Amino acid sequence: MEPIAVAAGTTLVGALAGDGWPAVRAEVVAFWRRVRAGEADAVADDLAELRAEVLAARRAGDPELERALAEIWQRRFQELLRPDPGLAGELRSILEQHLTPALAPDEWADQDERPDRGR
Repeated sequence: MEPIAVAAGTTLVGALAGDGWPAVRAEVVAFWRRVRAGEADAVADDLAELRAEVLAARRAGDPELERALAEIWQRRFQELLRPDPGLAGELRSILEQHLTPALAPDEWADQDERPDRGR
């Protein structure tokens, strides 16, 4: 799997749990709209559901569920990149400019443990 897909899926889950989730959602949906316009509305709905699931997992203290959700989105990003690997640069930009900055401060430390963020 592309490292950028892994990093984006993992970071997305954390970013949606924070206060900046509307902007994160908007950026991911805009990316999807540029790549697969017909799927963008469904992705918007899926991201709202993902946020609810992540928040529930955190309330329940269930890191396994969070990891499972991250794996789902890692695969989704991978599938999006598969036909056009050149999109990895755009996804990297979204990761660096929108997803990572939306993480809660206590999650920034986890960035050191994540894959090389697609570099």
